[in-house]
Amino acid sequence: MAGIIDRRICAEIDGSFVLFLIGIRINRLWKVGSWGPTFSAMGPMIAELSRKPELGLLHNRTHFGFPATMLVQYWRSLDHLQAFATSRDQLHLPAWTRFNK
Repeated sequence: MAGIIDRRICAEIDGSFVLFLIGIRINRLWKVGSWGPTFSAMGPMIAELSRKPELGLLHNRTHFGFPATMLVQYWRSLDHLQAFATSRDQLHLPAWTRFNK
């Protein structure tokens, strides 16, 4: 097991990267039909991105809370993020289309 690091440290990465913050706020807990599909779509998307590092997601962390949950994502580039968001071959675009209906 690794020991405790008793100083401030930060990640080092060559070049630029993108920090993307996305969250959901549940205003009415009983309206699961409004927030449930969005909440449940996030897990499979993160799993897909974890299986395919070539899509550009470097790291992600979920901060669970109530009434809001936030996902912090680090991407290789804005091009990678936009390509994932708009690709018909990935999970995001169909979920986004359902959300907007």
